[in-house]
Amino acid sequence: MIVADRKQFKEIQDVVRPYKKLMILGCGTCVAVCMAGGEKEVALLASQLRMANKLENKDVEIVEATIQRQCDREYIEAIIKKAKECDAVLSMACGAGVQMVADMLEPMPVAPALNTRFIGITLAEGMWAERCRACGSCVLADFGGICPMTMCAKSLINGPCGGSKDGKCETSPERDCAWVLIYNRLKKMGKLDNMRQPTRLKDYRTQAYPARQINDAYLKPVKTEVAAK
Repeated sequence: MIVADRKQFKEIQDVVRPYKKLMILGCGTCVAVCMAGGEKEVALLASQLRMANKLENKDVEIVEATIQRQCDREYIEAIIKKAKECDAVLSMACGAGVQMVADMLEPMPVAPALNTRFIGITLAEGMWAERCRACGSCVLADFGGICPMTMCAKSLINGPCGGSKDGKCETSPERDCAWVLIYNRLKKMGKLDNMRQPTRLKDYRTQAYPARQINDAYLKPVKTEVAAK
């Protein structure tokens, strides 16, 4: 899940100040789950902006909309006509969603209302934690399903640094040492030998930016013409 949180209200105000008709566009997937950009959050931000505009005697029309995903064209297409009746769109999606909406509404201004934080998991109600850096070369099988790239403060993949104490990272007494977690997990699995072997080299070529992926099933076959002899 992509985890995000809302920008400071003043920052949002400053971005949308020039516009007389504004669409606030929510996203019903990741950011809705982390309570940052779903339908309820759209309604809340719209109310705050209306109240602020009223206090400043500003006449601004605010349109509310939420789609399933802002990172898919098919969902954005449904609101294009409505969006183009506005001066700008304030997107409550992750950074990918904001850019997709901006591409499809070009040259209309599309601004982010959220800061995209990380790919993570739900620890408890209202609490999320990073678990993946989207590095493109996953090594979870080697380390018992614990990612040293993400969980280690130094992203070490060749063993611990030696700075941990009582199972905690030297960078913070509240942060578990990733390599203690890995050791304990592998011990329970009966796979401590994994730590006695040299770690396979990480393929950093997969971290080319911006990355792109195409499913083989959608690749169009290259047609070749053989000249008749």
